[in-house]
Amino acid sequence: MIRHRSFTVPLTAVLLALATGVALGAGPLHDSRSDASPAPRVVTRAPASGYADAFASGVASTLYAHGLSRRPVAIVTMPGADPATVSALTAQVRVAGGQVCATYAVQGQLVDAQQKSLVDTLGIQLDRQLRHGTVPGASTYPRIGELVAIAVANHGNAGAPPGDDSVAVRQSLAAAKLLRVPAGHPQTAPLVLVVLGSPFDQAIADGVLEGLGAGARGVVAVAPTRDATLAGLDADGVSRRVTTVDGVETAAGRVAAVLGLVRAWSTAGGAFGASGADGAVPLG
Repeated sequence: MIRHRSFTVPLTAVLLALATGVALGAGPLHDSRSDASPAPRVVTRAPASGYADAFASGVASTLYAHGLSRRPVAIVTMPGADPATVSALTAQVRVAGGQVCATYAVQGQLVDAQQKSLVDTLGIQLDRQLRHGTVPGASTYPRIGELVAIAVANHGNAGAPPGDDSVAVRQSLAAAKLLRVPAGHPQTAPLVLVVLGSPFDQAIADGVLEGLGAGARGVVAVAPTRDATLAGLDADGVSRRVTTVDGVETAAGRVAAVLGLVRAWSTAGGAFGASGADGAVPLG
């Protein structure tokens, strides 16, 4: 069944309501006095929107409950991903007790429809050279997504040194300028956090994320509020395997993203965040 993001009350508003104690039948929106009451009406100003983010940051550690302890994370950024958001997400992974093994940057050519021939040819040739290749019959973008997963991820319970296949894929994708790989030989990670950026072809996004989802224990894709590409992943069914969270331009959204990683260790998929069909926060 196709699910759509329901653009409901943003997570920041929910957290703000929790922080200020506003509820139906209570608080400054409710006046229980009779018309005869002489007391002046007191008008309470709503806190600045920044308070919701401060509140989310303040309760984050308690919510995480060290849920990423001994659970390494690889970050994959798509073209146009906001560096400040990536840094803030990295910091929140640490707050949850986790470690970011490495950050890999997908380059523009990999998601450029005009470069499909390059991506397809390289993917086919590389797949033939691997000891453990991709799913037989995979098309261009699911295949390249699986190859990226071989480079950065694993299905295990811990980080692992890159094997021959991982090293070969990293070298090939870097040489073709499809993926920027950090120096050294970072471990592969069971959890992958994909940070979306500029819009790109939805079919390409679906394929790449499907492939990544097949090659890791858990994958979480995140984006700003009401991001069209993320919404497309939900509508096209990709979020059955890949967890999606929007709203990461806010502290509340970033907390939800990291909770998504905690959940992805044992439960795949779901659409969460400011407009998530499955709720604002991926708990349980």
